[in-house]
Amino acid sequence: MNFLTRLKILPRWIIATFDALVLFYCAIFGYLVRFNFELAIVEENDAFVGSLTFMLGGLLVMQNTRSYEGIVRHTGFRDGANIFKTVVINFLLFLFLNFFSGNFLNDRFLLPTSVLIISSLSSLFVLIFYRLLVKELFQYVKSGVLEQEVKNGVIFGAGEAGIIAQEAIKRDRDTVFNTIAFLDDDPKKEGKNIDGKRIYFGLEQLEKLVKEQGVTELIIAIRDLSVSRKNQITDECLRLNVSVSIIPPVNQWINGGLTAGAIREVKIEDLLSREQIVLENPRIQEDIQGRVVLVSGAAGSIGSELCRQICHYKPKLLILLDIAESALYDIEQEFKEKRCSVPIQIVLGDIRNKKKIKEVFRRFKPQIVFHAAAYKHVPMMENYPEEAIHSNVLGTKVLADIAVLSQVDKFVFVSTDKAVNPTNVMGASKRAAEMYVQALNEYLETNHKKYHTKFITTRFGNVLGSNGSVIPLFKKQILNGGPISVTHPEITRYFMTIPEACQLVLEAGVMGEGGEIYIFDMGEPVKILDLAKKMIKLSGKVVDEDIKIVFTGLREGEKLFEELLNDFETVKITHHPKIKIAQVLPSAYHKIDGQIEMFTDLINQNSENQLVSHLKAIVPEFISNSSRFEVLDRLN
Repeated sequence: MNFLTRLKILPRWIIATFDALVLFYCAIFGYLVRFNFELAIVEENDAFVGSLTFMLGGLLVMQNTRSYEGIVRHTGFRDGANIFKTVVINFLLFLFLNFFSGNFLNDRFLLPTSVLIISSLSSLFVLIFYRLLVKELFQYVKSGVLEQEVKNGVIFGAGEAGIIAQEAIKRDRDTVFNTIAFLDDDPKKEGKNIDGKRIYFGLEQLEKLVKEQGVTELIIAIRDLSVSRKNQITDECLRLNVSVSIIPPVNQWINGGLTAGAIREVKIEDLLSREQIVLENPRIQEDIQGRVVLVSGAAGSIGSELCRQICHYKPKLLILLDIAESALYDIEQEFKEKRCSVPIQIVLGDIRNKKKIKEVFRRFKPQIVFHAAAYKHVPMMENYPEEAIHSNVLGTKVLADIAVLSQVDKFVFVSTDKAVNPTNVMGASKRAAEMYVQALNEYLETNHKKYHTKFITTRFGNVLGSNGSVIPLFKKQILNGGPISVTHPEITRYFMTIPEACQLVLEAGVMGEGGEIYIFDMGEPVKILDLAKKMIKLSGKVVDEDIKIVFTGLREGEKLFEELLNDFETVKITHHPKIKIAQVLPSAYHKIDGQIEMFTDLINQNSENQLVSHLKAIVPEFISNSSRFEVLDRLN
């Protein structure tokens, strides 16, 4: 029976021929039943001619209903309904022909009415039954009963998504997943069956199924399942050495239907601490539609996602500004492939180049600026403080000053939680940039009340999948067989997804009236050691056996715990419970403007100690940690 595993879709003519034979022999059967299997009487009633006529009539009807076009091994309700329609129409056709021949041609019926009824009912049964039989035969072969490798599994979720997942598994010819049972959190479903598989209540039954039924796989098939419940299910599966998978979000498969291939392994991103924050503000459309928008750092992980989201709001022109040539080319190709309806302008340039930035603003006249360009890698910036200051501080000043001169409406600055009580040059440089744009906003409010550029700042924690994120690093280390390097057993971080971060930036652009620093309520921080252990287990490996974890010590400038507010900041509630405003007293504009201008001379003097000392003077809460610059704190 191995040929069944290689068998492709049968040609339609073969199915039509088989259906015709079914009609013929069901008609013969009808004659036999009607005349009590007395062959002589059957022959006297021209059973062969009558059956042949019944078959030809059925073929004629099939040409109209196309009942032979369904794929037999995927037979479903619609196929059954189509066969029912074929048989009924054929039955009515012969009733009419019998009436016509009996009343107008003064002849015998083409088929006795009793034979017609028996033939129609039996053909309906056989046509549907043989299709279901073939379908089950394919499932039997595909499920692994005739092969060596078969994975016994359960589906968590006995609702609509669970049923769809089961159907997807049954349809897929290559899957070796054999559904043993369903699990569900609804006690009302306990003891009932889906497709012959029993529903068990609660996750507690999983251990019993593992021991008694040899379950090795679990598929999570519940839409909008909470992150905490996903974690509970995943932790139990990891404890029992059960592989855990999940169906993708509905919007990824609803148009094409769910396939077994779309069911993917649970990723660590699915399990990080809290529910994803979703913002839906119709004012974003009003703010962006028909306007010229510039995104700096447009080729980066945050900048590129910002551009994707901004496109949905139909700006008049979207300007993608970045210094990274290859990455900028890649994002340009992405927009071309997607055939974005929004006009796109690619600009290769450096935000530190005042002449180039002036020309960009003069030529395209942006009305909204999202400033995401920055150096963000903590250890790298600790090694090259002049680059952090040149880009993150002076570059921001160049962009902000030209935005004011060009009468930009809003300037949204993308900052980081590392700017709070910074322990490294990167975080301190971002805090200095925050201070500058806040001070500039207050100065403009005081001196240009009628019209001025509004400066808004957003802060958020580590972004999943962004350049330099710990998760891609851990994945790479696991693929290489380990070890996973964790800097410290107690280090913790806040996490958010790239779409979440970009939603905050867009929301801030709408809500902001100038001078605010917006932050997310990011839930509980995640312990990086726990994250590493879970990633190892999800990859099917054993911690400290297959993959070891090594502690490398805090890197230069790194701190154990990130913060969202410094010691002098308080928060103000907004319309959204997950978004808050950090209330910070702004610096005097002329003072900080002069302090930042001094960086240019200090960079030229090529003295990193003087450079970092000056940065510490601007940001007094900047206390270096695990860094060679700690000596500067002792000198002060």
